[in-house]
Amino acid sequence: MSRQERLDSVGSTNDVVRTWLADGTPEVCLAVADEQTAGRGRAGRAWLAPRGKALLLSLGFRPAWLEPERVWRLAAITSLAMADAAEEVAGLADGAIRLKWPNDLVVVDEDGSGLAAGDFRKLAGLLGETDGLGTGDPRAVIGLGINADWPIAEFPPDLASAMTSLREASHGRPIDLALLLDAFLGRIEARVEALRGGRFDVADWQSRQLTTGRIVRLEGPGRTGTARAIGVDVATGALIVEDQAAPGGERRVIVGEITHVRLASTAGSPAAAAGSPTAAAGSAV
Repeated sequence: MSRQERLDSVGSTNDVVRTWLADGTPEVCLAVADEQTAGRGRAGRAWLAPRGKALLLSLGFRPAWLEPERVWRLAAITSLAMADAAEEVAGLADGAIRLKWPNDLVVVDEDGSGLAAGDFRKLAGLLGETDGLGTGDPRAVIGLGINADWPIAEFPPDLASAMTSLREASHGRPIDLALLLDAFLGRIEARVEALRGGRFDVADWQSRQLTTGRIVRLEGPGRTGTARAIGVDVATGALIVEDQAAPGGERRVIVGEITHVRLASTAGSPAAAAGSPTAAAGSAV
């Protein structure tokens, strides 16, 4: 890392790293915070987590080595690196942590204990922000917050049924934030080097997608609809959904088109509300 700092309390680690990049700090730089007072998620939503219970960080890149249309892969490899690291530190099975397009890490209940079988709870979220793509000075900041050593008894009452933590996913196993950070850094370094070399772990990214094969409800400015998600586009990062009116019977939904993606099959469940504008627990970036 060209610059790596652990901070006590900040407004947003994304803002810290953006300032570093603007001041000329080379990639890759990293800010980790014990607490954030103005963390945010997609569409301006607030994100909160108690001090010492979540791993809150932001990575800064100068991705001149990556085509502008592929910069989304920085967020993808950050998600994959954290999923791998979290599974190891929490003693979870490979693949236990899934990706809910476009920016959430979730834990799915596969055996019906604690949740309706196949339902999910939100574990972490990402926020990617870019400046100057397509210019000589592109910059990208990827923020991530993951609920780590946070016991269910301390979850906000209005969100307790929609969220989880590594401690709860591992049935009460204490989570050491330093070990989780070390495990993540080792994995993100390897994935960044692979991406620099033109290699992206398509198989892992696709296999962890929660939405594939399920009916999703897409909500955006002025429109709402449901469709079956059939995959993700490895070229653009878009969600691929069935659409008989589109060429080939499918269309691609990009992140900027929508504000929420909900699993329609769980539309009445608490987990389906985890992405709502009022949801505040979990990560903060």
